[in-house]
Amino acid sequence: MPRLDRLSTLIARFSLTVTPAREAVANLGICRAGKDGAMRVSLTPHESGRLGLGCDAITARLDWGGASNPLLAALPERVEMTVETGSETASLLRVFAAEASEMRCGAGPVLDRLGEVIVIRLLRAEIARGAASPGLLAGLADPRLGRAIVAMHDAPERAWTVPDLAAEAALSPSRFAELFAGTVGRTPLAYLREWRMTLARQDLVRGDRVQAVAHRYGYASAEALTRAFRKIHGECPMRIRRSAA
Repeated sequence: MPRLDRLSTLIARFSLTVTPAREAVANLGICRAGKDGAMRVSLTPHESGRLGLGCDAITARLDWGGASNPLLAALPERVEMTVETGSETASLLRVFAAEASEMRCGAGPVLDRLGEVIVIRLLRAEIARGAASPGLLAGLADPRLGRAIVAMHDAPERAWTVPDLAAEAALSPSRFAELFAGTVGRTPLAYLREWRMTLARQDLVRGDRVQAVAHRYGYASAEALTRAFRKIHGECPMRIRRSAA
């Protein structure tokens, strides 16, 4: 069975930017090697979080879709990873620190790309640890549920049913529904609807027509999309499209 890629589709949907910033407004920090010979990278993905590093650090502001990004929304208040100085990740952190400190020509795009790699490695580590509370990361960490979630991410337009998704997870429909709700914190079809509406909002902000967005994500009409969109976002999709114009 091929190795499951839990992150690529999610990551591709949200553009990431990184800007050097003071610790007071930063949400990404890299502590240079201390006496123990290790480096540390910290991310506080929510607005309420504060780094509070207490070390010689490079700090930056990372923007990656905010609350609309389900990966960021699923993370705890603080995500940390300790890195041995001789490792591949430590080399990556050192390059990031040098670019952020010197800000030479082209530093902006370099920081964006390095920041994305750093965040992916943090996410991998968080998934490998296993989430302590229900949510998307807990679902992705489960090898059975992860396959069903990735299937929804990859084909949001498909008319998924619980039996279809259960087959992806190689579970009975009843066991799948129970495990999904307990692990992710919502039913499979509620998660699918939220994912579709996240994508629909992105497309509407870009200026796509409501009817086109409806068909893109499996809705029979603009009216059907509007009902689902209003339930999730509390406003009309046409209003989102007009405000983005």
